[in-house]
Amino acid sequence: MLDIPDRAVRAAAAPLPLTDPSLYINRELSWLAFNRRVLAQADDASHPLLERVRFLSIVGTNLDEFFMIRVAALLRKLRSGMEDVSPDGLSTAEQLARVRAESSDILAQQAVCWVRTLRPAIAERGIHVLERWDFTPAIEGYLEAHFLREIWPVLTPLAFDPGHPFPHISNLSKNLAVVVRHGGQTKFARVKLPDIVPRFIALPPQLSPHGGVAFVYLEDVVRAHITTLFPGTVVEGAYPFRVVRDADVVIQEDEADDLVESIDEGLRRRRHGALAMLQVDASMPKRVLDILIENFEIEEDCVTRTSDRLGFGDWVQLTSLHRPELKYPPFSAARIWQDTEPETLFNAIARQDRLVHHPFQSFASVESFLAAAVSDPHVVAIKMTLYRIGQDSPLVDLLVEAAEADKQVAVLVELKARFDERNNIQWARRLESAGVHVVYGVVNLKTHCKLCLVVRKESNGVRRYAHLGTGNYNAGTARVYTDLGIFTARPDIVEDVSHLFNYLTGYSSHQNYRVLLAAPLSMRAGLTALIEREAGHAAAGRPATIIIKVNAITDQGVIQSLYRASQAGVTIELLVRGVCSLRPGIPGVSDRIRVTSIVGRFLEHSRIFWFENGGEPDVYIGSADLMERNLDRRVEVLCPLDPALATHARSVILDRYLTDERRAHELASDGTYASIAARRATRAGIGGAHGASVAVDSQETLLEWYQADAKFRERK
Repeated sequence: MLDIPDRAVRAAAAPLPLTDPSLYINRELSWLAFNRRVLAQADDASHPLLERVRFLSIVGTNLDEFFMIRVAALLRKLRSGMEDVSPDGLSTAEQLARVRAESSDILAQQAVCWVRTLRPAIAERGIHVLERWDFTPAIEGYLEAHFLREIWPVLTPLAFDPGHPFPHISNLSKNLAVVVRHGGQTKFARVKLPDIVPRFIALPPQLSPHGGVAFVYLEDVVRAHITTLFPGTVVEGAYPFRVVRDADVVIQEDEADDLVESIDEGLRRRRHGALAMLQVDASMPKRVLDILIENFEIEEDCVTRTSDRLGFGDWVQLTSLHRPELKYPPFSAARIWQDTEPETLFNAIARQDRLVHHPFQSFASVESFLAAAVSDPHVVAIKMTLYRIGQDSPLVDLLVEAAEADKQVAVLVELKARFDERNNIQWARRLESAGVHVVYGVVNLKTHCKLCLVVRKESNGVRRYAHLGTGNYNAGTARVYTDLGIFTARPDIVEDVSHLFNYLTGYSSHQNYRVLLAAPLSMRAGLTALIEREAGHAAAGRPATIIIKVNAITDQGVIQSLYRASQAGVTIELLVRGVCSLRPGIPGVSDRIRVTSIVGRFLEHSRIFWFENGGEPDVYIGSADLMERNLDRRVEVLCPLDPALATHARSVILDRYLTDERRAHELASDGTYASIAARRATRAGIGGAHGASVAVDSQETLLEWYQADAKFRERK
């Protein structure tokens, strides 16, 4: 639980300054609270069984990234002696202590979920994950042969003694700390479990003790045959451990002669990042643990002991099983273009703006837009930003094709997209080799906006068409993330987009955008003005409501603006998937603010900003969350929707999220989240009749709405 001081609750009697630490939730603890909501999905029997296993694995990968970035940053501050008090008043040391305690509890709950709930549940459906005590003689015989043939050749035992330096332990690797008795002495060695071998090794069907399919853990197989790596010794024990390293790449761009080389060097340094966590098996003896602590040069606080398995991110392997009855039913994403001939497509955009909502509507709409631009002889130029592109992007092929067709193609590839740096360098080099003009962004800013501009020569002159989105140009994530995009030829929007590309690719001091809110230039001031305008409407007795859907809210300035709007009488609905540092429901400060988080089948990623404006709503979509980094240190864009699309955003999208009773969790002023579904079930148990209605699942109802809309359009 996140504590809230009593003085915040008494704010109505003695109003607090809006900078008071009691009015803020710690960012790191709020993120861990989000991860608890993800873990709750693994325990939720309303999800298909293998999807629950997927949620379990997501918790594992989320925690790894949290330690690699957020905990590592706190440790850097602590080790350097830099004191940085968070907005909620916690020192760096206090934050680390709270974060470690909370993370350890989540890791323990994750293990309990697997051992007590999911492992027995999948076993009932014929998917067995065996422990060592389940091995029959036939299984042991098979595993010995498999080990000697497939695993033993890729294992490399590395001794540690005066003649052998302590080996490098790579980030996220799974290892065994092996204690051997050799030459009358106790010695230490490390064996890395190979990444090329699956974590779950499948047994032949005839060896499954209970029928169905059966798996064994890689570490159990290696431990069972560890003596083959140390002949002539006595192996006294083999204890699993893994490390999570600082993986942030810090580049001094203003000092870099070549950004690609600098990032390449940063990626090499990442391999040797300081440890953020050493995770060890609880059975590891103190003398072995002390050796690791001493050689990693870490504090004992960095150690996390676990009595169960390490690295639950690997559990995603189980979700690849072909068991469709244990997964979400497949669906065919609706298409917004019935005819993708260039002339037809561009004419459709010229007539009216089109909104696309992934994954309910297909990402093929974006691919068709770019493909039309490539094949259309009237298109003379294409400009695009690429952030997280994915492994096999058809968009890159199209951009290469456009360059080879002598169209002017300019692409900004953001090399600093975390964990996609290497991939993006490769894409950038391929584009450059094809003749595409590739730039890497603005110095000291990360380009996070999602833009594509097409310039077309038409009979009445040059016309521009644009796509602006909330999500990456990535077909893979577009199937599992909810995102919005707009196709438009509106002169004011495309002119702003053109100015923005000039800012990204050349030297431009243009700041007066007509309709776009662009960070770091105008977005903070623009959003503040929109919030303050709603406060003015409320003070004048006019309708005043703000609805904001984002991934995170942490910026103090924005939070204070929302607090002031609440105090002025504005009704504020915040749909925040992850981190929220704002405390709702504090009397006299935020009692008109409600915060909900939706965690379900799809990752909520779309950003929508809805301002009632006295009955004439202003609505924006875009790439930015309400965080300092988005508003001040990134290139971001929010784009206004026309009245028809604004109505759709409210009545079709936002209203469904606001009435979700199945996947929504509501944030209380003490920083805890309560499942609306659980609260509804409690009321149903008391009230009886209320429980007869079906709880609204916003994502499922959106899926149904878009499927029905597509069928209606086909009939027309």
